[in-house]
Amino acid sequence: MVTDATIQVVRRPAVANHQLPAELPELLQQVLARRGVVTAEQLELSVQRLPHFSQLKDCLRAAERLFDAIVQQQAICICGDFDADGATSTALMVSTLRAMGAARVSYCVPNRFTDGYGLTPNLVAAAQQRGAQLLVTVDSGISCHAGVQAANAAGLDVLITDHHLPGASLPPAYAIVNPNQADCAFPSKSIAGVGVAFYLMLAVRAVAREQQHPAAQVALANWLDLVALGTVADVVKLDGVNRILVQQGLQRIRGGYCRPGIQALLQVTQRNPQQLQASDLGFALAPRINAAGRLDDMALGIECLLCDEMRRAEQLAQELHDLNAQRREIETEMRESATLYVAQLQLQDHQLPPLLVLHQQDWHQGVIGIVAGRVKEQFHRPTITFATGDDGFLKGSARSIPGLHMRDLLERVHSLQPHLIERFGGHAMAAGLTLAPQHLAEFRQIAQQVAAEWLADVALERTILSDGELDASCFTLPFVQQLERLGPWGQGFPEPIFDGEFELIDQRIVGQKHLKLLLRSRDGAVLDGIAFNVDTKRWPDLAVREVQVAYQLQLNHFRGATNVQLLVEHLQPLR
Repeated sequence: MVTDATIQVVRRPAVANHQLPAELPELLQQVLARRGVVTAEQLELSVQRLPHFSQLKDCLRAAERLFDAIVQQQAICICGDFDADGATSTALMVSTLRAMGAARVSYCVPNRFTDGYGLTPNLVAAAQQRGAQLLVTVDSGISCHAGVQAANAAGLDVLITDHHLPGASLPPAYAIVNPNQADCAFPSKSIAGVGVAFYLMLAVRAVAREQQHPAAQVALANWLDLVALGTVADVVKLDGVNRILVQQGLQRIRGGYCRPGIQALLQVTQRNPQQLQASDLGFALAPRINAAGRLDDMALGIECLLCDEMRRAEQLAQELHDLNAQRREIETEMRESATLYVAQLQLQDHQLPPLLVLHQQDWHQGVIGIVAGRVKEQFHRPTITFATGDDGFLKGSARSIPGLHMRDLLERVHSLQPHLIERFGGHAMAAGLTLAPQHLAEFRQIAQQVAAEWLADVALERTILSDGELDASCFTLPFVQQLERLGPWGQGFPEPIFDGEFELIDQRIVGQKHLKLLLRSRDGAVLDGIAFNVDTKRWPDLAVREVQVAYQLQLNHFRGATNVQLLVEHLQPLR
């Protein structure tokens, strides 16, 4: 929760031209229309509305090569990535290929600390040692020129499935399936790596049908739980395609049709599958999968997702849960260090630069991405955090704010000073890079200059976008349940925030740093509220009796009872 007085709550403008069903309350029509859903058809999140795999460039070519490998029983190695998108992509490819009859399927994932990102020559060599005859990358590969060249030299075909933005040239792979290729007609440019992998397997099944092969009978919908988890975990934009994929996966999990690994993760995080929301995938399950790649070996997360025996899945889920607890301790220390560093910087310069570039010698390489995200949220500045890798190079993780395309910024820095960055890649809102430590100061200077040129002043102002004020009729179970059904909510399709003035009846700290509230609306509705991670030096404040609150509506399930609760995003005294 943020309580900065400089934050402004701005109400979204009304959308006049939409064709949503009249039986939907006008307030909810506006919520949807403001997020680009303007027709009844867009509310239908069925698999029938997914675009066809033929629109993905090279998808059929890759599928035919993969199908041949299944028929010929070639050794297939899936080359993954060390985050949750990469883990779910790897688990999906390995398990669907085995279900389709491939008997020789293995996987390898680079170690974050020793191997670096993506398909490297060393990873190719490791796959060769396992007897691999075909390499398939998932959630990576589009920038892995050296690895693909090494595979080609060894006589191995490479199929790249990726969703990251390509560079000026493409690796010489047998086929590249990536919607962000310049000449790819696929309508979603935001699909996650696991979504691309899922589409490839749809194409493989289609080839199997043409050949009347038993693989045609595999029900790929059984893997939509993995697609939903990986999509939400990678914080990609929930456009029409991704909303369908996530919704279909959530429905399967709620109905009890998900793999033991996901069931075990739900148990260890105390999430009720029947009440599962997309946010639970992002805030509960994904961090535990990611913890394996951040602190240890992502194989632990992949094995949990591949596991078909519940007891073993529970053991692996508990190990991931314990790793995540370690990750949180490390992150807390690093975040406190970063916050102190930024506060001192602000004190010296009176105002923050448009881009924060932070490095501490003792920071943990596996957690810098999370810290960059937390610092970005706290100070509303695009942030790049660096840690020193085992090879002596600085490994950077970048998180941005609306108004600054992070990968484009790195591309611009590289074009201005090509000697600074060893390698980089990513998206608009998140990216990674490597540079030599002696170049850090110059990189900071150039990157901040570019950010200052590109970022408009308004982009650096903190605002909370609200869908307006609610009356007492909206603080009811049926209304909140109807709101939930309009999801899934997430990146690019944000869960609604509302605002209003409330009387503050009661306030107390729970769980050391969370503020439990009892509020009364202007028209008399009495509501529970919770504000997480408040400044305990400021709250509770018994002198405050009236507050402006920006909040999300949620259902609080506790001891068998369900009630409406306000999840407070911003709390400001009125008087």
